[in-house]
Amino acid sequence: MEVTLVEMKAGQTGVISKILGGENLNVKLNQLGLREGKKIKKINSVFHRGPVTVNVDNYQLAVGYGKAVRIMVEVDEVEENSSGR
Repeated sequence: MEVTLVEMKAGQTGVISKILGGENLNVKLNQLGLREGKKIKKINSVFHRGPVTVNVDNYQLAVGYGKAVRIMVEVDEVEENSSGR
């Protein structure tokens, strides 16, 4: 299932499927290590349009809401199904 980084639940993992933005956004996110095909895990997010914290390549980083809504993630189905216990 493909969702935005904002829509992911804390603890979910997935692979970045696409970035909905121009060249500048792609360059900035690429410098942070966020690019298509990269596996990420959402740590948490601040309520009401705050930054989203993710784990990528064994480090954590915060992505602003404006950028996070443009990052599409293919959520791992195993994680999604096990979270409904």
